[in-house]
Amino acid sequence: QVHLVESGGGLVQAGGSLRLSCAASGRTFNRYTMGWFRQAPGKEREFVAVVSRSGGSTSYADSVKGRFTISRDNAKNTVYLQMSSLKPDDTAVYYCAAPKRDIYGTSWNLYEYWGQGTQVTVSS
Repeated sequence: QVHLVESGGGLVQAGGSLRLSCAASGRTFNRYTMGWFRQAPGKEREFVAVVSRSGGSTSYADSVKGRFTISRDNAKNTVYLQMSSLKPDDTAVYYCAAPKRDIYGTSWNLYEYWGQGTQVTVSS
């Protein structure tokens, strides 16, 4: 069983920055892709970013490209999401996720394991 715990959310003004962390346990972390997704009130869960198992490949949603950076530290079993130039539209609950197999994808239904989420609120 994979266990994911996010942290680092909070309230920030537009233009500010936050770094989210996701600590993973339960299996060999460096064998699997990791992703970040978000869900705003009244909206569907959407892809934010994904990183390959080595950290060498990353992909981003167009809405966050150039502002967010996903990375991982395999020695610490942790994946990060550095968010900069935040906008009110970035307000959402952010989830990290792991697939059951090592699949590099952007669709939420490829991911089997989810954290509890961390709230990010960006004020204007």
